[in-house]
Amino acid sequence: MMARMICLVIGYLCGLLQTGFIYGELHGMDIRKYGSGNSGTTNALRVMGKKAGLIVFIGDAFKALIPCTILRFVLGGTEYAGMLYLLMLYLGFGVILGHNFPFYMQFKGGKGIAATAGVIASLDWRLTLICAVIFLATVILTRYVSLGSILVVIAFFVVNVYLSWAGYYGLDEQYLTEFWVLCAVVSLMAVWRHRANIKRLLSGTENKLWGKKE
Repeated sequence: MMARMICLVIGYLCGLLQTGFIYGELHGMDIRKYGSGNSGTTNALRVMGKKAGLIVFIGDAFKALIPCTILRFVLGGTEYAGMLYLLMLYLGFGVILGHNFPFYMQFKGGKGIAATAGVIASLDWRLTLICAVIFLATVILTRYVSLGSILVVIAFFVVNVYLSWAGYYGLDEQYLTEFWVLCAVVSLMAVWRHRANIKRLLSGTENKLWGKKE
């Protein structure tokens, strides 16, 4: 339990690095006062342009990818090997929590999709490939970033359950259910953070990428 808590705390601290907010401040603006009001990648893209969107995405993804990858190298081959991917997920979950609910910003951050992408990339290349294809195909075909994000977190849960159950993660059987539950928590929180987008998608008023606002 202590190892889990340490990973959560370290992850939360890493997640506090709000790339969108920092980038906006460096350019003389508080991104939270524009667009959708959050500090994530999509709002940075809409408010500050493609360059800003790319920088914010990379920053928010790498703040999850780097610590999770370091954890893999540090704990791989140790007595924690049988729960390594579970601890990586706890660390990644902490990053997402820090990104979504930064204490110094009144707990109002982004929606955690870029940070989740970093977690995905740290876990498995098959998971990464599937999620990337789903996201790109959805956004290209529909121009809805929110829909692509929602489908990605659903795929995150489904594919992770399969890969862990099939033994690709080397998790001891006693940790499988906990891993699945944590995957579900990550996915459900992302969907919940998109609840306003879901309402707009259902009503046909959601903003599209590369086009005029509906």
